[in-house]
Amino acid sequence: MERQGRIRIKDIARQAGVSVGTVDRVLHNRSGVSESSRMKVEKVLEQLSYQPNMYASALASNKKYRFACLLPLHTAGEYWESVEEGMGQAVDIYSDFNVSLETFYYDQYVSGSFLSSAKSLMELSPDAVILSPTVEEETSVFVAQLQECGIPYVFIDSNIPHLNPLAFYGQHAGRSGYFAARILKLLAHDSKEIVVFRQINEGRLGSNQQLYREEGFYLYMKEHHENLIVHELNLYAKQPDEDESLLDDFFAKHPDINCGITFNSKVYIIGEYMRKHRRKDFRLMGYDLLQRNVDCLKNGTVDFIIAQQPTLQGYNSIECLCNHLILKKKIKQCNYMPISLITVDNLDFYFDTRII
Repeated sequence: MERQGRIRIKDIARQAGVSVGTVDRVLHNRSGVSESSRMKVEKVLEQLSYQPNMYASALASNKKYRFACLLPLHTAGEYWESVEEGMGQAVDIYSDFNVSLETFYYDQYVSGSFLSSAKSLMELSPDAVILSPTVEEETSVFVAQLQECGIPYVFIDSNIPHLNPLAFYGQHAGRSGYFAARILKLLAHDSKEIVVFRQINEGRLGSNQQLYREEGFYLYMKEHHENLIVHELNLYAKQPDEDESLLDDFFAKHPDINCGITFNSKVYIIGEYMRKHRRKDFRLMGYDLLQRNVDCLKNGTVDFIIAQQPTLQGYNSIECLCNHLILKKKIKQCNYMPISLITVDNLDFYFDTRII
């Protein structure tokens, strides 16, 4: 039997020889239908390749969907604020489906903070979870709990593929670091030494992304510039008052270094230092379009910023869960964001195109 145009419930009822109410109960898996009637309806549905209007069905169900997300602790104006902005936009867009979102935070520089916040999140009994993974060992523990409860989860910003998230939204961190190394070497020209500025606390990097970017960076240097000397300067996330003295000491010991990069979102720390000390000879790269980073880009103390559309990442993560749970759509698992190289010349155009 061929499907002809839009199929109505009354057409299914007529062909199956049952009432419209019976068809409705079968479609919504309700009780009160004899086995023979159910088989008649299901046979017609199969012949017609019938698929219900999932959008209309979801609106009619009045089911409430409680989402939860677990993100690094941050302050106003930082990278994760843009991620949350995108999530908020998506929640508003899908508000007809009774979607809500509650956010939990962990300190990315403190061991155990992730699992402590994850425990609080699980007490909410969410329908789905969005999380920015921390170190693999701790992330695996939380993911095992989600899997045991049958709760779908989406990774954002950082990916651990073998933990099998429903979807991932973020850059390919290793390729991003590899690309950054290529650009930095162009900035460095014939320099024999460069510096990588790092944010740590008690030897712990703030995110998997920083680690994977560094790995990509060093891979490029090993393949193409083995003789280049790469220094590392650790700045301490919990002791920002020490940044200036650490930078002073480093440049006193290495006065000829004039090129550097940071793989976290706080390149403004170095940019503002250069502006204060009126250094115009230092070439600098960093990540993410925080306002303070943008200010450094505009005043010339930062040359390049690699951006990764955090607002869109946040929006897509909520949209993905709505498509999966409510509209029953197939989900693409790995969704890489573009590696966008931003200068003062193309900055305004990037802002024009990143808004949803």
